[in-house]
Amino acid sequence: MDHHTSSPAPTHCPVCHANLVISRLHCPSCGTEVTGSFSLARLASLQEPYASLIELFLRVRGNMKEMERELGLSYPTVRARLEEALVAAGFSRDDRQADEDLPARRAQILDELERGEISALEAAARLRELKTRRTP
Repeated sequence: MDHHTSSPAPTHCPVCHANLVISRLHCPSCGTEVTGSFSLARLASLQEPYASLIELFLRVRGNMKEMERELGLSYPTVRARLEEALVAAGFSRDDRQADEDLPARRAQILDELERGEISALEAAARLRELKTRRTP
């Protein structure tokens, strides 16, 4: 089979800048093709300069001092740019706040159950609701 190098897939329409949808996948090894409507994951569709910033973050394993050195920027500037990249990727501040509050909310439900303020069924339902809200 043809083993050529490939380029990164474009993520946005060159005319109107809307998100592109993948409609065909091909296996270069066996020739299998799959057609349909497939979307890119959040990070796969991230545009520049955010994609390079996230790549650098991963490459330096989250070491902010190393990012400061590589970019020649101060900690507050690197932090602000990472925040912009997170927002561009679709991760809102509210999502992160909800994730940070999750352990406290779980503990509150379990405390209410222990004190007999809610039933086991109610506690289970509320814990399931927390889990489904967190899952995209």
